[in-house]
Amino acid sequence: MTVTEIWNTYHDDLKRFICSKIVDEDVANDILQEVFVKAQLNLKSVEDQSKLKAWLFTITRNLITDYFRKNPKGLHIDKDITVYKDDSSSSELEQKHSEKDCLRGIIKSLPKKYRDPLFLSDIKGIKQKDIAIQLKLPLPTIKSQIQRARKLIVKGYMECCDYKLNEQGYLVGEIKDKEECKVCKE
Repeated sequence: MTVTEIWNTYHDDLKRFICSKIVDEDVANDILQEVFVKAQLNLKSVEDQSKLKAWLFTITRNLITDYFRKNPKGLHIDKDITVYKDDSSSSELEQKHSEKDCLRGIIKSLPKKYRDPLFLSDIKGIKQKDIAIQLKLPLPTIKSQIQRARKLIVKGYMECCDYKLNEQGYLVGEIKDKEECKVCKE
């Protein structure tokens, strides 16, 4: 496969992946270009063409990590985190109440020191080690904050919708109507 064929096949997927991690469009384009420069220089090292896509994503992930190491201020954390994007119409959303509604409210109510690492790790998919570098905190602190955030989410469901933990440690229960929900009724 030539570099042009690789570009035509994979550049959209790689661009989406980069943009899911980096907000600045110019930086995303620079990283995408750098991915293909590295691909062109090292294409002969790929022996198994079926692993080409994984190889390209590894290059991309490494370049994103390098970018955040060099530019920790390049990290962008939304103040108003949107956990899910629903394609449903607004009238459907008003009528339907789901666990997603509660989760959105619970995450927004988390203290910032827990919400940001959780968002970066569990929603954005950034490795905890990289989050520690970006937030300039020790890795054990980041791990602790993410675990604490997860526990607060469980507690939020228990308070919001009266969920319970079963013997295996899983949340069980049924979602309440929006009017009865302590988090979503606002």
